Amino acid sequence: MKMDIQRIGQIGVPVKDIHRAIAFYKEKLGLSLLFNTDTMAFFECEGLRLMLTLPEKEEFAHPSSVLYFQVSTIQDTYERLAENGVAFIGNPHVVSKMGNTETWMVFFKDTEENTHALMSEVEV
Repeated sequence: MKMDIQRIGQIGVPVKDIHRAIAFYKEKLGLSLLFNTDTMAFFECEGLRLMLTLPEKEEFAHPSSVLYFQVSTIQDTYERLAENGVAFIGNPHVVSKMGNTETWMVFFKDTEENTHALMSEVEV
């Protein structure tokens, strides 16, 4: 049986205040806003669409899965975003090493209490 699923096209993140969330993802993280409505906002993230949405039902009003944003230089991005007001949980650190590649991560909270992370794979 051939798999019809090709890739993830969109990820939805529940928010409590759409305007506050738009400001965070656009101004703090620097993502490109594609368009928004009164209850949703769509951002471009290298071919993946990120949708912020006010939950339609209580069953969807919970923190999202952790999104891992790939960056080329984690320390530089961490410093720039921290200066821009992003609340990080700790500092960038190595989480795994495979051969000559280290995977670095640092976690942060958005304004809607969702936990996300920056990640970078570094050749050593």
